[in-house]
Amino acid sequence: MATHGLRTTAAAFHKRATHRMMVPPSASFEHPIAARLMSLPEQELPRRSIGFGGATGIGLGAIVGGGILVLAGVALKNAGPSALVAFALNGVVALLTALSFAEMSAAFPESGGCYVFAKKVLSVRAAFVVGWTTWLAYVVAGVLYALGFAQFALTGLAALWPGEPPSWIGSRSTAVAFALLATVSYAASLIRKATGGAQWATWGKLAAFAALILAGLWGLTTRTDPAVRAGLDPFFAGGALGVVRAMGFTFIALQGFEVIAAVAGEVREPGKTIPRAMVASLGCALVVYLPLLFVVSTAGVPPGDSIVAMSERHPATVIADAVHTYVGVRGFWLVIIAAVLSTLSALHANLLAASRIVLTMARDRTLPVVLGNVHASRRTPVVAVYASALVLVAVLLVVPNLAAAGAAASLIFLVSFALAHLTSLLARRRRPSAYANGFRTPLFPAVQWTGGVACVSLAVFQAVAVPAAGGIILVWLALGVLLYVGLFSSRAAAVDEFALARDPELHSLRGTNPVVLVPVANPDTAPMLVSIAATLAPPRVGRVLLMNVLRSSADAGSGDPVRQAQDVLGEALRAALEAGHRPQALLSVADSPWTEIRRVAREYACDGVLLGRARLDEPSMAELESLMDDLDCHVAFLLAPQGWSLEAVRKILVPVGGRGGQGVLRARVLGGLCRDGTRDVTWLKVLPADASDLQVRQTRAELLRLAADATPGHGAAVVERSDDPPASLRSHASQADLVVVGLQRERGHRLFGRVVPHVATHPGCATLMISTGR
Repeated sequence: MATHGLRTTAAAFHKRATHRMMVPPSASFEHPIAARLMSLPEQELPRRSIGFGGATGIGLGAIVGGGILVLAGVALKNAGPSALVAFALNGVVALLTALSFAEMSAAFPESGGCYVFAKKVLSVRAAFVVGWTTWLAYVVAGVLYALGFAQFALTGLAALWPGEPPSWIGSRSTAVAFALLATVSYAASLIRKATGGAQWATWGKLAAFAALILAGLWGLTTRTDPAVRAGLDPFFAGGALGVVRAMGFTFIALQGFEVIAAVAGEVREPGKTIPRAMVASLGCALVVYLPLLFVVSTAGVPPGDSIVAMSERHPATVIADAVHTYVGVRGFWLVIIAAVLSTLSALHANLLAASRIVLTMARDRTLPVVLGNVHASRRTPVVAVYASALVLVAVLLVVPNLAAAGAAASLIFLVSFALAHLTSLLARRRRPSAYANGFRTPLFPAVQWTGGVACVSLAVFQAVAVPAAGGIILVWLALGVLLYVGLFSSRAAAVDEFALARDPELHSLRGTNPVVLVPVANPDTAPMLVSIAATLAPPRVGRVLLMNVLRSSADAGSGDPVRQAQDVLGEALRAALEAGHRPQALLSVADSPWTEIRRVAREYACDGVLLGRARLDEPSMAELESLMDDLDCHVAFLLAPQGWSLEAVRKILVPVGGRGGQGVLRARVLGGLCRDGTRDVTWLKVLPADASDLQVRQTRAELLRLAADATPGHGAAVVERSDDPPASLRSHASQADLVVVGLQRERGHRLFGRVVPHVATHPGCATLMISTGR
């Protein structure tokens, strides 16, 4: 990829040669398609329709752009013929990076590239930063390629024009119009077909470059060996430092293989296809670049001249000048054809990658969910393509300094490459089982360390060479952080917690080990508490700390209480082991159990505390409220009748009211409860009897949104008008096996309110009350 200079090259060359739901007013409404509206089923995702040839074509389309035509002059100016070495070394670094990308994409074959890697291995917040910035990078790259296409096309048009070409051909407005035409055309093609059908441009430009190379090799046959050697002498014209500088300026010309990772969710047999396609596309690009640089440095140098001198005089058009030397006027059209097709295919590839990043972010709620809409029959991400194309057009029309913006895009790509190495390193160490049946990078961890250090070094070089690039990135990041915190964070966190609960191995990938404290005093309640603990600390990755407290004033000197405590802990340990937990047992002596629970929760840095009782009276509520006021972690309280079992739960009721604040913890709990996929969740909101139809519709939409975020595939929404909310809750609770209620913490206020006791005292239904930590 070339991040700047495409317009200059062309000019210099010319100079030298959805759906809306209507609902009837009613007192109660249950929506059966809540899950559909929030998380589209697998059959409605973009199809896995890309094979090895298609994936390789996407990579080649992105890599072999106009970059070689622009950056070759910079490399030859700094390094002379040893630019061949610079490109070869960059090829090695790119190959190491492609291996890390291939490993991560094969292990997690989802569209989004580095955004997905960060989400899996780091956090949803880090993933947003990565996705937000890489989206900008692909958009800016698309702008530069669109303008590059326009300039090369207009250069060809001017050459064909009889007589003196009119002034409008060289105007910026005409170039912008041509760029807009190309952008709109490719956006339309990506809406009609998942990959946009741009393979013709990719294979066409390869044919054009092959013709340039073959013509140069044929030209060498007419020159004597001393003349060829003279073109390569001195080979290291800029010394070792010149090679390093050339590497820094030209590495980005090999960017593009990672676009295959951005569309990984649409690749067939990703574990095999993605690694092969990445290596093949990168290898083909080097097969074009290295021979082209060789013939330019030899056959393209006129007698008595040198490639360094040519590059110093006209670095932007050195390829064109060299081709003119060994092909003549026909070389002009070969370069124009190669440049037009290269920029078109690269525009397509970058627009494709940008739209897939937006699609995945929208599904994770790190961007508006509407951006994740997929066409019903074509299964193309229509809105994501529109959004990416519109931002591309806005940058094209508004941003004045595209050179600095292009440098910022290059810097973002280099940082994302380093991130790919980091996530590959962390994922392999934290969860080796993820690669049991997939592609594994050889020579681990040498590949990751070597490639990562090289990418960081190149990123530092880019930041120093173009200081404005860092400023552009910081401004874009600041805008993204404001949007994320203000609009997206709560929904994104809820969706992420649900994903963590459904797939506990994500905790291993992120290096997290949640600990939940479970005080137990009754052996009969131990199994049900342990089963609920799995929602806060997933088995195998979380840790359950079982605790029993003996009162020092009455129980410490007695043998029976000690044996009873041992029996309680023994039953709890047995249940925890059967559930797959890694339990620890703690027998403590204290004057006050509540004080001891507070101490242990803080000392062990517990993520949550889970309590349970058979009944809830006023003294119990007061003690629990006092405990919750003093704890900073999550707190859950299970009120369950004798004989209740989580295994028998099929229907879960989630009443919604108040100001919320429990969304993230609620998503974690519901995700754990729905882990086996056999439970149905009903979201309930009770409105006053005189609530308007508009209020009912708005409330229903909010419930559907909550169901979409916290219980994808399991949720239904019920909105009810009633003058007696407790009675309505009791009525719905009588049809459920478990009620999950959120408690809002406020010092000096009753946490349980006046409604919760009515729900919690219904016979035959357990109630799980949850409160988010501070």
